[in-house]
Formats: sequence, structure tokens, C-alpha cells
Amino acid sequence: MTAAKPTPAKQQQSGGGFGAIFPYIIIPVLYIIAYLIWKFVFGAGHHFKGGSNENDPLPGDYLGTIYKGGFVVPILMTLLFTVVVFVLERFITLAKASGSGGVDSFVRNVRSLLDRGDINAAIQACDRQRGAVANVVRAGLAKYGEMKHTTGIDKDQKVLAIQKEVEEATTLELPMLEKNLNILATVASIATLFGLFGTVIGMVRSFAALSNAGAPDSSALATGISEALINTALGIGTSALAIIFYNFFTSRIDGMTYRIDEAGYSLTQTFASKEH
Repeated sequence: MTAAKPTPAKQQQSGGGFGAIFPYIIIPVLYIIAYLIWKFVFGAGHHFKGGSNENDPLPGDYLGTIYKGGFVVPILMTLLFTVVVFVLERFITLAKASGSGGVDSFVRNVRSLLDRGDINAAIQACDRQRGAVANVVRAGLAKYGEMKHTTGIDKDQKVLAIQKEVEEATTLELPMLEKNLNILATVASIATLFGLFGTVIGMVRSFAALSNAGAPDSSALATGISEALINTALGIGTSALAIIFYNFFTSRIDGMTYRIDEAGYSLTQTFASKEH
């Protein structure tokens, strides 16, 4: 029989080092990018009256208007960029975890091969499929073949050994599937809070402009209102995107976990029905 390959554990150990520090590297880099865009692109002089970003933005110039959102804008842009980066990272990771073909057809194929008692062909199917489900099934198949040639223990103990192997392989795969989802969940919460923070600062400036003796400072009032509304829009928009994709990925992972459980159950039941 083909020897078992400890691919899940080795893959996670080899990729875990950079993967663990990736958020700590990318988020500061994204802040620097966001700040540079806010300062030198949105704050470029040609977006403002008189060629200076100290003045009001030109009518209809949205980039200049965003610049007037104040220092909270680069923070909110960083959160938005963070959502985009980690959404792409999760799409790539989950695509790899799904393997090279349909998961449902793969599970059916493995079940059919097991019914025929062709364990080697089932392992080869796992090697072709790859991904999280295939890794778990392959680990279970290796233990399945080992238990078939093991004597001295009863059938129930063999079934438990296969179940334990499947559970251990699943435990290795799940952290990779769920990794960085906590970042999306965090951004979903704090983006709105930062947006509200910017809104409060903008409203404070607006009321300060109204409180001036004599005629209110219309320019300061407009700047304060712009700051309040821009930060509100950025915060709510970023939070909404993070929530949508967090729920989408959670649903994908739940479906993949169900397929893993289904494959593991099918494996143990097939062994139990064939072992005497």
C-alpha cells in the first residue's frame, strides 16, 4: 500500500511562520500607502481653490472633499485596504483548500472506490484532488489501510482509531481555513467606530465655526461638515464590506467542514461494514 504522506502538518508548519507575521507587516504598510495617497493624491493642490489644500476643494472635486475629511481618513482607508487584502487572501486560500475539482464529486468517487476495496486508487484520487478535504480523507485512508492489516484489536477499536486520525487531520486543517477571519470581524466593528469618531470631530469643528461672534465662518463650517460626512461614509462602507465577506467566508468554511465530516463518517462506516 502507498505510504502515508504527512502533508497537512508539514504544509502548515512550513507556511505558518510567515503567515503568522503577515498581518503585522501588511497593516502598517497599508497605513503608509493610505497616508501617502491621502496626503499627496487627495491633497494635491490642483484639487483646491488657489492651488493650496488649506483652501476649500473645487466644486465637484470629490478627491479634495475626501482630503478635507481630516486625519481619520487615512485610518479608515487603511481599514478598507485591509478588508480588500484579506478578502483576496481568503479567496486564494479557500480556493486552494477546495482542491482541483468539485468536492462533492471527489467524496462520491472516494466512496465508490472504497466500496470496491481499492484503497490505493482512493489515495491517488486524494493526491490528484489535494486541498483540505483531500488531506483529511488521505489521512483517514492511510489509517484505514493500516487497520485492515492490524490484528489483535477488535473492530470497534479499529473504527475509533480511524475516527481519531480523521479528527486529528481535521484539527490541522481548520486553523488554516479560519485564519485571518478575526481580522475581518475586527475591522467590521472598529471601522464604524472610527467613522463615528471622525464624525464627532467634524461636528465639533462645525459647531466651533457657528459659535464665532458675528457671522459664522462658512468655510470652517463646510470643512467640519465634510469631515463628519466623509468619515461616516467611509466607516459604514468599510464595515459593511467586512461583514458581508466575513459571513460569506464563514459559510464557505462551514460547507467545507461539513464535507470533511461527511467524508470521515463515510470512511468509518465503510470500514465498519466491511470488517468482520
